Amino acid sequence: MMLVIDVTKGMQTQSAECLVIGQIACQKMVVVLNKIDLLPEGKRQSAIEKMTKKMQKTLENTKFSGCPIVAVAAKPGGPEAPESENPLGISELIEVLKSQAYLPSRDPSGHFLMAVDHCFSIKGQGTVMTGTILSGSVSLGDNVEIPALKVTKKVKSMQMFHTPVTYAMQGDRVGVCVTQFDPRLLERGLICTPDSLHTIHAAIISLKKIQYFRGTLQTKAKFHITVGHETVMGRVMFFSPAPANFNEEIQENVFDFEKDYLYQEQYLSKDSVSSEESKENDQAGEVQLPKQQWALLEFEKPVTCPKLCLVIGSKLDTDIHANTCRLAFHGVLLQGMEDKNYTETFLPKLKVYKQKHKEGQVERVMDDYSVIGRSLFKKETNIQIFVGLKVKLSTGEDGIIDGGFGQSGKFKIRIPDGLKPDTKMLLTAASKKKSKGGKGDTNKEDESSKNDSAQPVTISLIFKRYVFDTQKKMIQS
Repeated sequence: MMLVIDVTKGMQTQSAECLVIGQIACQKMVVVLNKIDLLPEGKRQSAIEKMTKKMQKTLENTKFSGCPIVAVAAKPGGPEAPESENPLGISELIEVLKSQAYLPSRDPSGHFLMAVDHCFSIKGQGTVMTGTILSGSVSLGDNVEIPALKVTKKVKSMQMFHTPVTYAMQGDRVGVCVTQFDPRLLERGLICTPDSLHTIHAAIISLKKIQYFRGTLQTKAKFHITVGHETVMGRVMFFSPAPANFNEEIQENVFDFEKDYLYQEQYLSKDSVSSEESKENDQAGEVQLPKQQWALLEFEKPVTCPKLCLVIGSKLDTDIHANTCRLAFHGVLLQGMEDKNYTETFLPKLKVYKQKHKEGQVERVMDDYSVIGRSLFKKETNIQIFVGLKVKLSTGEDGIIDGGFGQSGKFKIRIPDGLKPDTKMLLTAASKKKSKGGKGDTNKEDESSKNDSAQPVTISLIFKRYVFDTQKKMIQS
C-alpha cells in the first residue's frame, strides 16, 4: 500500500481512513510525502524532517510502525508547469518500492473470480472487461458469469499488457473479451465461474469495532456496508455468546447455528460499558467482554459477493470536514441469505435470544404451600401465558406461577417444597403490621409501611425469548 500525504497539510480525515483500511487489508506500506516543491527552498529540508517525525509518531502504534517515508514532488509547479520540470524524489521512491515488493503465492485452483474496474467495446471485436483475477483461473472458451446481471458469456479472447494470452490465473491483470454484451450495463463489478457467486439480501458476519470510531455501535442503526465491490445501506443487529461462554474459543470463519446467542442493544466494548458497570468491573479486577461478536446485516438492496469476503461498516454521511473517523467496524461474511423471504425461511434458525427479568413482591401468605404476588404484571396482562413458569423468592424458595388472582394483576404462586418457617413468620408479621396500620392512627400506618417496604419478599421471574421465534415462546432452563 502507498499512502500519499500532502506535505503542506499532513494527515487529513481521508488519509487517516486510508490508513485504517490499510491496517485491515494490507501487510506493507510506504508513505509518500508529496508536493515538496510547494515548500520554500530554504526551509524545505527542515519541513520534510518535521513532517517525517510527525508521520512516524502517527504510525508507531500501528502495524506499519517503522515503514519507509519518501518525500517527492510528482509534478513540480503543478499541472500547468512546463514538461522540462523534472520530478523530485521519484527515482528514490521507485527504489523503495522495489525493495518492498514481494511475489505473493498464487493458487489457480477453485472458482474463477475477477474484479472488473473498466468495461468498453472494441468495434469488430466485442466487449472488453479489464480487471484483476482474485481467485482461480480462466482460459479461452470458458463460460463466465456476470452475476449482478445473471448473464453468462463465452471468453472470445484475452490480453495481458497488450499481449494475447490463452490462460490467466489469480493475481493476473487481464482484459477479457466477450461478444454481444452492452458495456454500458457494467461499469465495474465481478465476473466469475457460472453459479459460483450468489446474490444475498442479508448476512451474518463476525466483526470488530474500529478503535478510532467515536461513539457506540447501536443495534437497529443504519450503516454504509461495503461488501465485495459494492456499498449499500444496511441495518445491523449485534449479538454475542451467552455470558457463560464469553471466554470460549470460537472457531474462525465458521458460524454455529446450533448454539444460542445473546441479543445485544449495542456492540460490547470498553467504551460502551456504563460508568456503574465500570466501577463494579474495576472492583472485580476485569471488564467482561466476549472474545467474538457477530452482527446480522439486512441490506436495503441485494448484493453479490463471495463468502468469507471482507465487510466494512461506515457512516459516510458524516461531514467529511469533521475531524472524526467514519469507519465503524470491519468483519468477515460468514453466511449469506439468498431467499428474498429470509425473515420467514432463514431467520427462525438463528437462535438469538433476549434475557427477560421481571420482579414483583409477595403480598401475603395463603397457606404453607402458596402465596399471593403483586407488581410483577400490569393489570391488563394475560397472566395465563405465564402459568407454569418458575419463579424464585428472595428468601430462597422456588415457586411456580399457578394463575391469576382477582382482576388487578395479582397472581398465585405454588411453592412445591413449602415455605420456610422464617419466611412464613416474616410474611405473617408484615401482614399483621398492615392490618394494624389500617385500624390505628396515621403515624403507625406510615411506620408499618416503612417496615414493610424495608424488607419485602421479592419474586424474580427470569426467562428468555428468541428474537425470531414467531410463537414468542418463553423459555426457562
